[in-house]
Amino acid sequence: MSAPSNNTAAELRAKFAAALCEGHSSEWPAAFADVPREHFVPVFLRQDERGRWIEVSAADPGYLETVYADTALTTQLDEHGVPTSSSSEPGLMLAMLDALDAQVGDTVYELGTGTGYNAALLASRLGSDSVVSVDVDPELVRLARERLAQCRLHPFTFTGDGAEGYPARAPYSRVIATAGLQCIPPPLLSQVREGAVIVAPVGFGVARVVVRDHGEATGRFLPTPAFFMPRRTTGRSPDFAGLEVQPVERTAVPAQDVLDRLKFPLSLALPGYHSCSWRDDEGDLTGVGLWVDDGSTATAHVGGKVRQIGPRRLWDTVEELASIFPKGTPAREDFRLAITPDSQRAWYRVPDGPSWTLL
Repeated sequence: MSAPSNNTAAELRAKFAAALCEGHSSEWPAAFADVPREHFVPVFLRQDERGRWIEVSAADPGYLETVYADTALTTQLDEHGVPTSSSSEPGLMLAMLDALDAQVGDTVYELGTGTGYNAALLASRLGSDSVVSVDVDPELVRLARERLAQCRLHPFTFTGDGAEGYPARAPYSRVIATAGLQCIPPPLLSQVREGAVIVAPVGFGVARVVVRDHGEATGRFLPTPAFFMPRRTTGRSPDFAGLEVQPVERTAVPAQDVLDRLKFPLSLALPGYHSCSWRDDEGDLTGVGLWVDDGSTATAHVGGKVRQIGPRRLWDTVEELASIFPKGTPAREDFRLAITPDSQRAWYRVPDGPSWTLL
């Protein structure tokens, strides 16, 4: 099959932008209609029925339709076949850009260049000189820079630790992150103007905060779920072998709760936690595993058996959350953030209610 024509891509892109922004007021439809997403995702990967990763390119049927669907596209795997980069779901990108409320004249710092598509949207609307974008992966930065140039967009892109910011271009009036974070990186708070807006994935939610004097900021979480690629860090592996000699405990909290209704608050109570699950031949859940970078590990069987090891008792945290949220899934927009130069705290509904220290 030959590559799709420019006319076909333009038509799909126009329909995509209109559908994406339909039903609410947004200043971003023109950028989504202008920036060709296929330039930034010439190849993506999807899993087949056996879980194998298959490359999809413009020569494959349905490529362009998938590019212009409201779906995230995996674009990079590590040596173990674990995704390390993706083009985010456009609907989520739009929600974050709307929350950023960037206007012409604002200077934007983006943490997580990735494919370059989000930087392209920013540069298309605000101008290339107003956008600074960073990624830890030099190859991603190189490719993004090339693809941006193809679109005649030239934001300042560089390789580095995005959490450290870029003081030479500061101060910024807007900051957006497209990589999963455990908190708002403190160096960024010192590189923004008073009144700056920061929109960033924190845990499995998206926080929007407004910076005040002296590096203090307050804000709340958007209602939109978010599951971004985490910043690349090193940490200890789970100690599943060590669990085998630990005593069995009992829990009344369903293992499934870790995977759905308690997933977001758990990401605040255990910043940067990792999880896995096990299923039987029919696909039914049999158990879940949790671990954090200090090696603390826990497993819970659907029958109620729990084992824990390490300096932190992770399932005890799950139990605490289940007592705070005994029924239903807590709404993300009911969670707030309070930030000072020395601490960051998430709280639920009222300042003296349940809270969790992020920094």
